[in-house]
Amino acid sequence: MNPPPQRATSAPVWRVLHVEDSELDHLMIQALLAQAGVSVLWRRVDTLPEVLQALSEPWDAIVCDYQLPGTSGLEVLRALRAARASIPFLLVSGEIGEETAVEAMREGAADYLLKTHLKRLAPALQQAIRAAQAQQARDQAHEALRESQRQLQALTRHLQAHIEAERAAMARELHDDVGSALTALKFDLAWLARHGQPSQAARAEQAMATLDVAIAASRRLMLNLRPPILQEGLVPALHWLIGQFERQQEGIQAQLVSDADIPLDEERALVAYRFVQEALHNVAKHARATRVTVELAWAGGVLTVEVRDDGVGMNVAALPPTAGLGLRGLRERAASVGAWLDLSSAPGAGTRLLLSLPVLAAGNDTEIDMDAEWLEEAR
Repeated sequence: MNPPPQRATSAPVWRVLHVEDSELDHLMIQALLAQAGVSVLWRRVDTLPEVLQALSEPWDAIVCDYQLPGTSGLEVLRALRAARASIPFLLVSGEIGEETAVEAMREGAADYLLKTHLKRLAPALQQAIRAAQAQQARDQAHEALRESQRQLQALTRHLQAHIEAERAAMARELHDDVGSALTALKFDLAWLARHGQPSQAARAEQAMATLDVAIAASRRLMLNLRPPILQEGLVPALHWLIGQFERQQEGIQAQLVSDADIPLDEERALVAYRFVQEALHNVAKHARATRVTVELAWAGGVLTVEVRDDGVGMNVAALPPTAGLGLRGLRERAASVGAWLDLSSAPGAGTRLLLSLPVLAAGNDTEIDMDAEWLEEAR
């Protein structure tokens, strides 16, 4: 039984701009590539203005003679780079010196060939085109990744804003509704304690003690959801947060070191506050530390917030993927306002968590301008 016929695959057809003043040389190069099985749609020009005008059309490659009327192949190449035309450029010459060849490669030529050795033109042309296509695909993938990251940061920012709005609403409800109701109930119990029977008064006193616990818990929840002191500035809010932490965690000394109260906008102040809050929570839960320090410093338009402890530390490289979800959440939240995190730790050497936050002062609409690629590397 004969095998089924194989489906033929058509070879690509390249669009090549040939910068050449000799019709004979143009025909020779056409014949060589046709003989090598390379399908090409050609267009020949011989002046620099014609080359620049032809850039309005899509080209897979440019094959350029070195000696041209009134110009040279190198001048054409420099003009293309000035026009930001990222088209593979092959320089062809009847005679080219080593210095000229090196200069051509330095200027961005994909290859150079001698007219006396044009058998290499077909593979050189195909290789240059495929390399350019692969680079273009990488650039597109990189841009798609960057766009995805921008969308993720926008989504993170939106979700965090929604979460903070919900927290603020819950804090108001705890204060206005639950807090008011508990306070009124305490007044009623106090009246019963004063005017009721002795047995009722004793039960009322017990109920008031329980109610005091509920009121304290309600106040603590309200402050954790949205601390009103944050309106006074980041440093006062952190002083309060660290004081609360030290009272709740017996055996851990905590301190805040700050050279100044940086006037942040509300969004960035909240990011810094939540960062310290989450870091202190991790210290209490995992570090087994006796001392933790929160330090704020400002330089060059960047506020750094550092939380370090003297606990058991960890091997960061050996952390399982799920163990880094909290840190990942902090990174995404920081990235949503142009900030980034650094974590350093080692077994037995404690842990250091650093937030670097470009400063946008309260009442100032101009953010510190920082290069996006530098920020990406820093993250």
